[in-house]
Amino acid sequence: MPKTMEAVCTDDDCTLDMFELHYTYDMPDETGIDDFSCPYCGGTDCLNEVEL
Repeated sequence: MPKTMEAVCTDDDCTLDMFELHYTYDMPDETGIDDFSCPYCGGTDCLNEVEL
């Protein structure tokens, strides 16, 4: 099953709370939250991975 990742945007000016990333088997294993940006505000340093 391909990996999924839940992320939260911590920017106080962004109204997006949480989102989930689904990606394919082709994604490198070392891919992490730093490789993505918030789809709403575009910020990169405001994303945190939700650890379940």
